Amino acid sequence: MGKAKEAAVVAGALAFAWLAIELALKPFLAKARASIDNSDPPRDPDDDALPKTTTDDVPDAADSKPAGDVPPAADTITTDAV
Repeated sequence: MGKAKEAAVVAGALAFAWLAIELALKPFLAKARASIDNSDPPRDPDDDALPKTTTDDVPDAADSKPAGDVPPAADTITTDAV
């Protein structure tokens, strides 16, 4: 019987603490909940910080070097067959 009474007291204390926090922080929680309700889930705010790419930013294929001017990779292993 003591365990049930102890559990009821703990549950009551947790409910009281939750209610006290809700009342103390009501203005802040209301603003936070309103901003969550007004948010746009498909929009990523991190994308706003990135510069927008335009067609002027993309290099033209005619401006690039031909494939023959590409130096060999530094880690290429060459062996001479004798």
